[in-house]
Amino acid sequence: MTLGRAYSVAVCGLDGRIVEIEADISSGLPGIHIVGLPDTALQESRDRVRAAVNNCGYQWPQTRVTLALSPATLPKMGSVYDIALAMAVLSADRKVAWPRLAETVLLGELALDGRVRPVKGVLPAVLAARREGRPTVVVPVDNLAEASLVDGIEVWGVHTLRQLRAWMAGKGRLEQRVDVQPGAEDTTPDLADVVGQAQARYAVEVAAAGAHHLMLTGPPGVGKTMLAQRLSGLLPDLTESEALEVTAIHSVAGLLSDRTPLITRPPFVAPHHTCTVAAMVGGGTGMARPGAVSRAHRGVLFLDECAEIGTSVLEALRTPLEDGEVRLARRDGVARYPARFQLVLAANPCPCAPADPRDCICAPQAKRRYLGRLSGPLLDRVDLRVEMHSERAGTFGEQQGESTAVVRERVAAARAAAAERWRPHGIGTNAEVSGSLLRRQFRPSRAAMAPLTTALDRGVISARGAVRTLRVAWTLCDLAGRTSPDLQDISTALSFRQGGVAR
Repeated sequence: MTLGRAYSVAVCGLDGRIVEIEADISSGLPGIHIVGLPDTALQESRDRVRAAVNNCGYQWPQTRVTLALSPATLPKMGSVYDIALAMAVLSADRKVAWPRLAETVLLGELALDGRVRPVKGVLPAVLAARREGRPTVVVPVDNLAEASLVDGIEVWGVHTLRQLRAWMAGKGRLEQRVDVQPGAEDTTPDLADVVGQAQARYAVEVAAAGAHHLMLTGPPGVGKTMLAQRLSGLLPDLTESEALEVTAIHSVAGLLSDRTPLITRPPFVAPHHTCTVAAMVGGGTGMARPGAVSRAHRGVLFLDECAEIGTSVLEALRTPLEDGEVRLARRDGVARYPARFQLVLAANPCPCAPADPRDCICAPQAKRRYLGRLSGPLLDRVDLRVEMHSERAGTFGEQQGESTAVVRERVAAARAAAAERWRPHGIGTNAEVSGSLLRRQFRPSRAAMAPLTTALDRGVISARGAVRTLRVAWTLCDLAGRTSPDLQDISTALSFRQGGVAR
Protein backbone atom coordinates (compact mmCIF):
# COMPACT_ATOMS: atom_id res chain seq x y z
CA MET A 1 0.00 0.00 0.00
CA THR A 2 1.40 3.38 -1.04
CA LEU A 3 -1.66 5.46 -0.20
CA GLY A 4 -2.26 7.20 3.12
CA ARG A 5 -5.40 9.04 4.16
CA ALA A 6 -6.15 11.63 6.87
CA TYR A 7 -8.85 14.21 7.56
CA SER A 8 -8.95 17.90 8.43
CA VAL A 9 -11.42 20.79 8.14
CA ALA A 10 -11.62 23.80 5.79
CA VAL A 11 -13.33 26.81 7.40
CA CYS A 12 -15.14 29.31 5.16
CA GLY A 13 -16.61 32.13 7.19
CA LEU A 14 -18.07 30.28 10.18
CA ASP A 15 -18.90 27.16 8.18
CA GLY A 16 -16.55 24.17 8.07
CA ARG A 17 -16.25 21.25 5.66
CA ILE A 18 -14.39 18.01 6.16
CA VAL A 19 -11.33 17.75 3.89
CA GLU A 20 -9.95 14.35 2.94
CA ILE A 21 -6.16 14.35 2.52
CA GLU A 22 -4.60 11.58 0.46
CA ALA A 23 -0.86 10.94 0.18
CA ASP A 24 0.39 8.88 -2.76
CA ILE A 25 4.00 7.66 -2.92
CA SER A 26 4.94 6.59 -6.41
CA SER A 27 8.05 6.09 -8.49
CA GLY A 28 9.65 9.14 -10.06
CA LEU A 29 11.95 12.00 -9.27
CA PRO A 30 11.83 13.13 -5.62
CA GLY A 31 9.35 15.95 -5.16
CA ILE A 32 6.22 17.03 -3.31
CA HIS A 33 3.13 18.03 -5.26
CA ILE A 34 -0.01 19.43 -3.57
CA VAL A 35 -3.26 19.51 -5.53
CA GLY A 36 -6.73 20.70 -4.53
CA LEU A 37 -6.65 24.52 -4.79
CA PRO A 38 -4.04 25.24 -2.08
CA ASP A 39 -3.14 28.82 -1.22
CA THR A 40 0.39 30.11 -0.63
CA ALA A 41 0.51 29.11 3.05
CA LEU A 42 -0.56 25.59 2.16
CA GLN A 43 1.96 25.37 -0.67
CA GLU A 44 4.68 26.32 1.78
CA SER A 45 3.61 23.52 4.10
CA ARG A 46 5.59 21.12 1.88
CA ASP A 47 8.84 22.34 3.39
CA ARG A 48 7.45 22.60 6.93
CA VAL A 49 6.02 19.09 6.92
CA ARG A 50 9.11 17.49 5.38
CA ALA A 51 11.46 19.18 7.87
CA ALA A 52 9.22 18.26 10.82
CA VAL A 53 9.08 14.59 9.75
CA ASN A 54 12.85 14.37 9.34
CA ASN A 55 13.60 16.21 12.59
CA CYS A 56 11.32 13.84 14.52
CA GLY A 57 13.47 10.91 13.46
CA TYR A 58 11.30 9.60 10.64
CA GLN A 59 12.41 9.15 7.04
CA TRP A 60 10.77 11.24 4.35
CA PRO A 61 10.17 9.21 1.15
CA GLN A 62 12.95 9.83 -1.39
CA THR A 63 10.57 9.62 -4.32
CA ARG A 64 7.55 11.41 -5.78
CA VAL A 65 4.90 12.33 -3.17
CA THR A 66 1.48 13.58 -4.31
CA LEU A 67 -0.83 15.16 -1.72
CA ALA A 68 -4.46 15.57 -2.79
CA LEU A 69 -6.99 17.58 -0.78
CA SER A 70 -10.66 16.87 -1.52
CA PRO A 71 -13.15 18.29 -2.39
CA ALA A 72 -10.82 19.48 -5.12
CA THR A 73 -13.01 22.49 -6.01
CA LEU A 74 -12.98 23.89 -2.45
CA PRO A 75 -10.20 26.46 -1.84
CA LYS A 76 -7.85 25.42 0.98
CA MET A 77 -6.14 28.11 3.03
CA GLY A 78 -3.71 28.33 5.92
CA SER A 79 -1.45 25.98 7.84
CA VAL A 80 -4.19 24.05 9.67
CA TYR A 81 -3.61 20.98 7.46
CA ASP A 82 0.05 20.43 8.43
CA ILE A 83 -0.32 17.55 10.88
CA ALA A 84 -2.90 15.84 8.68
CA LEU A 85 -0.50 16.02 5.73
CA ALA A 86 2.34 14.60 7.83
CA MET A 87 0.26 11.71 9.16
CA ALA A 88 -1.02 10.86 5.67
CA VAL A 89 2.58 10.65 4.38
CA LEU A 90 3.74 8.57 7.36
CA SER A 91 0.82 6.20 6.89
CA ALA A 92 1.57 5.76 3.19
CA ASP A 93 5.33 5.36 3.71
CA ARG A 94 4.95 2.67 6.36
CA LYS A 95 1.98 1.06 4.59
CA VAL A 96 0.02 1.13 7.84
CA ALA A 97 -3.61 2.20 8.08
CA TRP A 98 -3.98 3.14 11.74
CA PRO A 99 -7.63 2.76 12.84
CA ARG A 100 -7.48 6.00 14.81
CA LEU A 101 -6.30 7.92 11.75
CA ALA A 102 -9.46 7.03 9.82
CA GLU A 103 -11.71 8.31 12.63
CA THR A 104 -9.83 11.42 13.71
CA VAL A 105 -9.90 14.99 12.40
CA LEU A 106 -6.46 16.62 12.66
CA LEU A 107 -5.93 20.38 13.07
CA GLY A 108 -2.60 22.11 13.63
CA GLU A 109 0.49 23.78 12.19
CA LEU A 110 3.92 22.17 12.36
CA ALA A 111 7.16 23.83 13.40
CA LEU A 112 10.36 22.63 11.75
CA ASP A 113 11.34 20.65 14.87
CA GLY A 114 7.98 18.84 15.01
CA ARG A 115 6.18 21.01 17.57
CA VAL A 116 2.48 21.56 16.89
CA ARG A 117 1.58 25.23 16.88
CA PRO A 118 -1.89 26.76 17.47
CA VAL A 119 -4.08 27.87 14.57
CA LYS A 120 -7.10 30.12 14.07
CA GLY A 121 -10.68 28.95 13.63
CA VAL A 122 -10.47 25.82 15.81
CA LEU A 123 -13.94 26.26 17.34
CA PRO A 124 -15.90 26.37 14.04
CA ALA A 125 -13.73 23.50 12.75
CA VAL A 126 -14.58 21.30 15.76
CA LEU A 127 -18.26 22.21 15.41
CA ALA A 128 -18.11 21.13 11.76
CA ALA A 129 -16.44 17.83 12.72
CA ARG A 130 -19.19 17.12 15.25
CA ARG A 131 -21.88 18.02 12.73
CA GLU A 132 -20.37 15.58 10.22
CA GLY A 133 -20.46 12.79 12.82
CA ARG A 134 -16.69 12.50 13.37
CA PRO A 135 -16.00 10.92 16.78
CA THR A 136 -12.56 12.43 17.54
CA VAL A 137 -10.59 15.60 16.88
CA VAL A 138 -6.94 16.36 17.70
CA VAL A 139 -5.88 20.01 18.09
CA PRO A 140 -2.73 21.82 19.24
CA VAL A 141 -2.52 21.81 23.01
CA ASP A 142 -2.70 25.62 23.01
CA ASN A 143 -6.12 25.36 21.33
CA LEU A 144 -7.37 22.60 23.65
CA ALA A 145 -9.41 24.93 25.89
CA GLU A 146 -11.14 26.40 22.85
CA ALA A 147 -11.91 22.96 21.38
CA SER A 148 -13.20 21.77 24.77
CA LEU A 149 -16.12 24.19 24.46
CA VAL A 150 -17.78 21.71 22.09
CA ASP A 151 -19.61 18.78 23.68
CA GLY A 152 -20.50 15.54 21.94
CA ILE A 153 -17.09 14.87 20.42
CA GLU A 154 -13.83 13.46 21.81
CA VAL A 155 -11.16 16.19 21.98
CA TRP A 156 -7.41 15.65 22.43
CA GLY A 157 -4.47 18.05 22.57
CA VAL A 158 -1.06 17.30 21.04
CA HIS A 159 2.38 18.83 21.68
CA THR A 160 4.54 17.27 18.96
CA LEU A 161 4.31 15.19 15.81
CA ARG A 162 6.21 12.36 17.52
CA GLN A 163 3.59 12.29 20.30
CA LEU A 164 0.80 12.14 17.72
CA ARG A 165 2.50 9.32 15.81
CA ALA A 166 2.85 7.26 19.01
CA TRP A 167 -0.81 7.86 19.92
CA MET A 168 -1.93 6.71 16.47
CA ALA A 169 -0.02 3.45 16.99
CA GLY A 170 -1.58 2.98 20.45
CA LYS A 171 1.73 3.54 22.27
CA GLY A 172 1.32 7.06 23.62
CA ARG A 173 -1.11 9.48 25.24
CA LEU A 174 -2.43 12.91 24.36
CA GLU A 175 -3.74 15.73 26.55
CA GLN A 176 -7.37 15.23 27.56
CA ARG A 177 -10.25 17.71 27.39
CA VAL A 178 -9.94 20.52 29.93
CA ASP A 179 -12.54 22.29 32.04
CA VAL A 180 -13.04 25.72 30.50
CA GLN A 181 -13.00 28.57 32.98
CA PRO A 182 -15.88 31.06 32.78
CA GLY A 183 -15.25 34.28 30.94
CA ALA A 184 -13.38 37.11 32.58
CA GLU A 185 -15.29 39.19 35.12
CA ASP A 186 -17.23 42.07 33.61
CA THR A 187 -15.04 45.17 33.81
CA THR A 188 -17.46 47.56 32.13
CA PRO A 189 -17.38 51.02 33.78
CA ASP A 190 -20.29 51.86 36.05
CA LEU A 191 -23.15 54.03 34.81
CA ALA A 192 -23.07 55.92 38.12
CA ASP A 193 -19.85 57.62 36.94
CA VAL A 194 -21.82 59.69 34.41
CA VAL A 195 -22.74 63.09 35.86
CA GLY A 196 -26.20 64.39 34.98
CA GLN A 197 -27.48 63.80 31.43
CA ALA A 198 -30.78 62.27 32.57
CA GLN A 199 -32.29 62.12 29.09
CA ALA A 200 -29.22 60.49 27.55
CA ARG A 201 -28.99 57.99 30.43
CA TYR A 202 -32.62 57.04 29.85
CA ALA A 203 -31.98 56.68 26.11
CA VAL A 204 -29.11 54.26 26.85
CA GLU A 205 -31.42 52.27 29.12
CA VAL A 206 -34.10 52.11 26.40
CA ALA A 207 -31.49 51.08 23.83
CA ALA A 208 -30.30 48.24 26.08
CA ALA A 209 -33.83 47.06 26.85
CA GLY A 210 -34.91 46.82 23.22
CA ALA A 211 -31.60 46.34 21.35
CA HIS A 212 -32.13 49.65 19.54
CA HIS A 213 -29.55 51.74 17.70
CA LEU A 214 -28.56 55.05 19.30
CA MET A 215 -27.00 58.35 18.27
CA LEU A 216 -25.57 60.91 20.68
CA THR A 217 -24.66 64.43 19.58
CA GLY A 218 -23.19 67.24 21.64
CA PRO A 219 -20.03 69.24 22.35
CA PRO A 220 -16.85 67.51 23.53
CA GLY A 221 -16.72 66.45 27.17
CA VAL A 222 -20.45 66.08 27.85
CA GLY A 223 -20.26 62.29 28.29
CA LYS A 224 -21.06 60.75 24.89
CA THR A 225 -18.21 58.26 24.99
CA MET A 226 -18.77 57.48 28.68
CA LEU A 227 -22.39 56.56 28.06
CA ALA A 228 -21.57 54.46 25.01
CA GLN A 229 -18.93 52.50 26.92
CA ARG A 230 -21.45 51.66 29.63
CA LEU A 231 -24.15 50.35 27.31
CA SER A 232 -22.67 46.86 27.02
CA GLY A 233 -22.69 46.54 30.82
CA LEU A 234 -26.48 46.90 30.80
CA LEU A 235 -26.98 44.02 28.38
CA PRO A 236 -27.73 40.51 29.71
CA ASP A 237 -25.20 37.69 29.50
CA LEU A 238 -25.06 35.79 26.25
CA THR A 239 -26.98 32.53 26.04
CA GLU A 240 -25.05 29.31 25.42
CA SER A 241 -25.73 29.34 21.68
CA GLU A 242 -24.95 33.06 21.40
CA ALA A 243 -21.70 32.61 23.35
CA LEU A 244 -20.53 29.86 21.00
CA GLU A 245 -21.45 31.96 17.96
CA VAL A 246 -19.58 35.03 19.22
CA THR A 247 -16.61 32.91 20.31
CA ALA A 248 -16.45 31.29 16.86
CA ILE A 249 -16.20 34.71 15.20
CA HIS A 250 -13.36 35.75 17.49
CA SER A 251 -11.69 32.39 16.90
CA VAL A 252 -11.62 32.98 13.14
CA ALA A 253 -10.28 36.48 13.79
CA GLY A 254 -7.59 35.08 16.12
CA LEU A 255 -8.67 37.20 19.11
CA LEU A 256 -9.49 34.57 21.73
CA SER A 257 -7.84 34.44 25.14
CA ASP A 258 -5.90 31.26 25.94
CA ARG A 259 -7.15 31.07 29.51
CA THR A 260 -10.80 32.06 29.09
CA PRO A 261 -11.73 31.38 25.47
CA LEU A 262 -15.49 31.38 25.98
CA ILE A 263 -17.00 34.85 25.54
CA THR A 264 -20.05 35.16 27.82
CA ARG A 265 -20.52 38.95 27.85
CA PRO A 266 -21.67 41.09 24.90
CA PRO A 267 -18.58 42.46 23.12
CA PHE A 268 -17.84 46.16 22.80
CA VAL A 269 -16.02 47.16 19.59
CA ALA A 270 -14.91 50.73 18.88
CA PRO A 271 -12.96 51.05 15.60
CA HIS A 272 -10.97 54.21 14.89
CA HIS A 273 -12.66 56.84 12.74
CA THR A 274 -9.97 56.35 10.04
CA CYS A 275 -10.84 52.67 9.49
CA THR A 276 -11.53 51.39 5.97
CA VAL A 277 -14.51 49.54 4.55
CA ALA A 278 -12.61 46.25 4.80
CA ALA A 279 -11.80 46.90 8.46
CA MET A 280 -15.44 47.75 9.18
CA VAL A 281 -17.37 44.98 7.41
CA GLY A 282 -14.56 42.48 6.76
CA GLY A 283 -12.22 41.72 3.89
CA GLY A 284 -8.79 40.53 2.88
CA THR A 285 -7.34 38.52 0.04
CA GLY A 286 -8.40 34.96 -0.64
CA MET A 287 -11.20 34.41 1.85
CA ALA A 288 -12.56 37.44 3.71
CA ARG A 289 -11.94 37.79 7.44
CA PRO A 290 -14.52 39.19 9.90
CA GLY A 291 -14.60 42.95 10.37
CA ALA A 292 -15.68 45.18 13.24
CA VAL A 293 -19.41 44.63 12.59
CA SER A 294 -19.01 40.87 13.01
CA ARG A 295 -16.72 41.13 16.04
CA ALA A 296 -19.48 43.25 17.63
CA HIS A 297 -22.11 40.53 16.98
CA ARG A 298 -24.56 40.32 19.92
CA GLY A 299 -22.84 43.36 21.41
CA VAL A 300 -22.18 47.05 20.77
CA LEU A 301 -20.45 48.74 17.82
CA PHE A 302 -19.43 52.24 18.88
CA LEU A 303 -18.45 54.76 16.21
CA ASP A 304 -16.98 57.81 17.92
CA GLU A 305 -16.56 60.95 15.81
CA CYS A 306 -18.82 59.33 13.23
CA ALA A 307 -18.93 62.54 11.17
CA GLU A 308 -15.20 62.05 10.52
CA ILE A 309 -15.65 58.53 9.14
CA GLY A 310 -15.60 58.10 5.38
CA THR A 311 -18.94 58.13 3.61
CA SER A 312 -18.32 54.78 1.94
CA VAL A 313 -17.56 53.19 5.33
CA LEU A 314 -20.78 54.51 6.85
CA GLU A 315 -22.89 53.43 3.89
CA ALA A 316 -21.44 49.92 4.13
CA LEU A 317 -23.29 49.59 7.45
CA ARG A 318 -26.71 49.61 5.80
CA THR A 319 -26.86 45.92 4.89
CA PRO A 320 -25.67 44.50 8.23
CA LEU A 321 -28.00 46.86 10.09
CA GLU A 322 -30.96 45.56 8.09
CA ASP A 323 -30.05 41.89 7.55
CA GLY A 324 -27.97 41.09 10.63
CA GLU A 325 -25.17 39.53 8.56
CA VAL A 326 -22.54 40.39 5.97
CA ARG A 327 -21.78 38.46 2.79
CA LEU A 328 -18.29 39.07 1.44
CA ALA A 329 -17.39 37.81 -2.04
CA ARG A 330 -13.67 37.35 -2.62
CA ARG A 331 -11.42 35.38 -4.95
CA ASP A 332 -11.74 32.12 -3.03
CA GLY A 333 -15.48 32.25 -2.38
CA VAL A 334 -18.23 33.98 -0.41
CA ALA A 335 -17.86 34.24 3.36
CA ARG A 336 -20.92 34.90 5.51
CA TYR A 337 -20.54 36.32 9.01
CA PRO A 338 -23.33 37.23 11.45
CA ALA A 339 -23.47 40.91 12.36
CA ARG A 340 -26.45 41.57 14.61
CA PHE A 341 -25.14 44.40 16.79
CA GLN A 342 -26.31 47.58 18.44
CA LEU A 343 -24.94 50.64 16.70
CA VAL A 344 -24.00 53.66 18.82
CA LEU A 345 -22.99 56.83 16.97
CA ALA A 346 -21.39 59.84 18.62
CA ALA A 347 -20.71 63.17 16.93
CA ASN A 348 -20.01 66.80 17.63
CA PRO A 349 -22.59 69.30 16.37
CA CYS A 350 -20.04 71.06 14.12
CA PRO A 351 -16.30 71.00 13.24
CA CYS A 352 -15.23 73.58 15.84
CA ALA A 353 -17.46 72.05 18.56
CA PRO A 354 -17.28 74.73 21.29
CA ALA A 355 -18.61 74.06 24.78
CA ASP A 356 -21.02 76.97 24.37
CA PRO A 357 -22.96 76.89 21.07
CA ARG A 358 -22.87 80.70 20.99
CA ASP A 359 -19.09 80.53 20.46
CA CYS A 360 -19.38 78.55 17.24
CA ILE A 361 -17.42 80.04 14.32
CA CYS A 362 -18.55 77.55 11.65
CA ALA A 363 -20.45 78.77 8.63
CA PRO A 364 -23.93 77.26 8.11
CA GLN A 365 -22.68 75.35 5.08
CA ALA A 366 -19.82 73.87 7.10
CA LYS A 367 -22.27 72.63 9.73
CA ARG A 368 -24.49 70.99 7.15
CA ARG A 369 -21.50 69.46 5.38
CA TYR A 370 -20.08 68.11 8.65
CA LEU A 371 -23.09 65.99 9.56
CA GLY A 372 -24.02 65.54 5.90
CA ARG A 373 -21.87 62.40 5.75
CA LEU A 374 -24.60 60.70 7.75
CA SER A 375 -27.04 59.96 4.96
CA GLY A 376 -30.79 59.88 5.37
CA PRO A 377 -31.06 56.11 4.79
CA LEU A 378 -28.45 55.47 7.49
CA LEU A 379 -30.05 57.80 10.03
CA ASP A 380 -33.42 56.28 9.24
CA ARG A 381 -32.11 53.04 10.76
CA VAL A 382 -31.17 54.74 14.05
CA ASP A 383 -34.05 54.46 16.52
CA LEU A 384 -32.93 56.85 19.28
CA ARG A 385 -31.32 60.25 18.75
CA VAL A 386 -30.34 62.42 21.70
CA GLU A 387 -28.79 65.87 21.73
CA MET A 388 -26.66 66.35 24.82
CA HIS A 389 -25.73 69.68 26.42
CA SER A 390 -23.16 70.83 28.96
CA GLU A 391 -24.19 70.35 32.58
CA ARG A 392 -24.37 73.09 35.16
CA ALA A 393 -22.13 73.22 38.21
CA GLY A 394 -24.99 72.07 40.44
CA THR A 395 -24.82 68.58 38.98
CA PHE A 396 -21.40 68.03 40.60
CA GLY A 397 -22.91 67.26 43.98
CA GLU A 398 -22.60 64.25 46.22
CA GLN A 399 -25.71 62.57 44.84
CA GLN A 400 -24.90 59.99 42.16
CA GLY A 401 -27.03 58.55 39.42
CA GLU A 402 -28.24 54.97 39.35
CA SER A 403 -25.58 52.29 39.06
CA THR A 404 -25.24 49.80 36.24
CA ALA A 405 -26.52 46.98 38.47
CA VAL A 406 -29.78 48.79 39.24
CA VAL A 407 -30.48 49.72 35.63
CA ARG A 408 -29.49 46.24 34.43
CA GLU A 409 -32.28 44.74 36.55
CA ARG A 410 -34.89 46.91 34.81
CA VAL A 411 -33.38 46.09 31.42
CA ALA A 412 -33.50 42.36 32.21
CA ALA A 413 -37.16 42.58 33.28
CA ALA A 414 -38.07 44.47 30.09
CA ARG A 415 -36.19 41.99 27.91
CA ALA A 416 -37.92 39.08 29.65
CA ALA A 417 -41.34 40.61 28.98
CA ALA A 418 -40.46 41.17 25.31
CA ALA A 419 -39.06 37.65 24.92
CA GLU A 420 -42.23 36.15 26.39
CA ARG A 421 -44.44 38.19 24.04
CA TRP A 422 -42.47 37.44 20.86
CA ARG A 423 -41.49 33.83 21.62
CA PRO A 424 -44.35 32.31 19.54
CA HIS A 425 -43.03 34.27 16.57
CA GLY A 426 -39.38 33.23 16.99
CA ILE A 427 -38.21 36.72 18.01
CA GLY A 428 -36.10 37.69 21.00
CA THR A 429 -36.04 41.51 21.20
CA ASN A 430 -38.26 44.41 20.16
CA ALA A 431 -35.71 45.61 17.61
CA GLU A 432 -36.19 42.40 15.58
CA VAL A 433 -39.99 42.59 15.24
CA SER A 434 -41.23 42.86 11.67
CA GLY A 435 -43.42 45.70 10.51
CA SER A 436 -46.27 43.43 9.42
CA LEU A 437 -46.47 41.88 12.89
CA LEU A 438 -46.62 45.31 14.53
CA ARG A 439 -49.28 46.59 12.13
CA ARG A 440 -51.58 43.56 12.26
CA GLN A 441 -51.44 41.56 15.48
CA PHE A 442 -49.82 44.07 17.83
CA ARG A 443 -51.18 47.39 16.65
CA PRO A 444 -51.76 49.92 19.49
CA SER A 445 -55.09 51.65 19.90
CA ARG A 446 -56.22 54.38 17.51
CA ALA A 447 -55.85 57.03 20.21
CA ALA A 448 -52.30 55.95 21.02
CA MET A 449 -51.35 55.92 17.31
CA ALA A 450 -52.53 59.52 16.74
CA PRO A 451 -49.07 61.22 16.97
CA LEU A 452 -47.50 58.63 14.67
CA THR A 453 -50.33 58.88 12.15
CA THR A 454 -49.99 62.66 12.08
CA ALA A 455 -46.21 62.43 11.54
CA LEU A 456 -46.73 60.03 8.63
CA ASP A 457 -49.37 62.23 7.03
CA ARG A 458 -47.07 65.24 7.23
CA GLY A 459 -44.14 63.32 5.80
CA VAL A 460 -42.03 63.87 8.90
CA ILE A 461 -40.97 60.21 9.07
CA SER A 462 -40.85 57.36 6.58
CA ALA A 463 -42.77 54.09 6.76
CA ARG A 464 -39.62 52.39 8.03
CA GLY A 465 -39.24 55.13 10.62
CA ALA A 466 -42.81 54.53 11.78
CA VAL A 467 -42.10 50.82 12.29
CA ARG A 468 -38.94 51.61 14.26
CA THR A 469 -40.89 54.13 16.35
CA LEU A 470 -43.38 51.41 17.25
CA ARG A 471 -40.53 49.12 18.27
CA VAL A 472 -39.20 51.78 20.64
CA ALA A 473 -42.73 52.35 21.98
CA TRP A 474 -43.00 48.67 22.86
CA THR A 475 -39.68 48.91 24.71
CA LEU A 476 -40.91 51.93 26.69
CA CYS A 477 -44.05 49.96 27.46
CA ASP A 478 -41.99 47.00 28.73
CA LEU A 479 -39.86 49.25 30.94
CA ALA A 480 -43.02 50.72 32.46
CA GLY A 481 -44.59 47.29 33.01
CA ARG A 482 -47.59 47.86 30.73
CA THR A 483 -49.11 45.36 28.32
CA SER A 484 -49.55 47.71 25.35
CA PRO A 485 -48.06 51.08 24.32
CA ASP A 486 -50.17 54.11 25.18
CA LEU A 487 -50.16 57.67 23.88
CA GLN A 488 -47.23 58.68 26.09
CA ASP A 489 -45.08 55.76 24.93
CA ILE A 490 -45.55 56.55 21.24
CA SER A 491 -45.07 60.30 21.78
CA THR A 492 -41.83 59.66 23.68
CA ALA A 493 -40.60 57.23 21.03
CA LEU A 494 -41.37 59.79 18.33
CA SER A 495 -39.49 62.52 20.21
CA PHE A 496 -36.44 60.27 20.51
CA ARG A 497 -36.50 59.69 16.77
CA GLN A 498 -36.78 63.36 15.81
CA GLY A 499 -34.00 64.70 18.01
CA GLY A 500 -30.24 64.84 17.81
CA VAL A 501 -29.46 65.75 14.19
CA ALA A 502 -30.73 68.70 12.24
CA ARG A 503 -30.76 68.08 8.53
